Amino acid sequence: MKNLLLSGILAAAFTVSCSGVKNAKTAQENRAEFLKLKGDWELTSIDYDKNFKVKPFDEGADAQCFVGSHWTLIPNNWTGSYTLNGGGSCPSVVMPIKFEVVNGNEFKFKKILEGSKAKAVTQGYSLTLQNQTTDQFSLVDNVMSAGQNVTIVYNFQRTSMKTK
Repeated sequence: MKNLLLSGILAAAFTVSCSGVKNAKTAQENRAEFLKLKGDWELTSIDYDKNFKVKPFDEGADAQCFVGSHWTLIPNNWTGSYTLNGGGSCPSVVMPIKFEVVNGNEFKFKKILEGSKAKAVTQGYSLTLQNQTTDQFSLVDNVMSAGQNVTIVYNFQRTSMKTK
């Protein structure tokens, strides 16, 4: 009976220790994928149903104003920024952000307005990270408009590995 009980305890301990290794390995793999985002990126195109008017990230600017925008992502401290170039009816914007990748593919970010502290900002955006390679990735947003789901795909291309 003692041997059976001891065997059960050892099996349970082995199972727990192996699952801890597996979880640590998964966390390391996720971290490695996340670190691939480090650097400078250009938002090269935005795909969506053009029957809808899209104004991303509450900037009050048309989606096409974001095409050509520059994004800097620094995963080491979860910070970054995006810059809209302006011109025509598009505003010129430099917006600091705090971001993270959750569960390997949920890209969350919040805008840090001048004079605000990141921890005081409680609202942000959650998009799905897709098609990530060393030199490109896409962020997918699903929004409701006029009772219909609209899928918006933001396509990014690496411009450099340089970060501040």
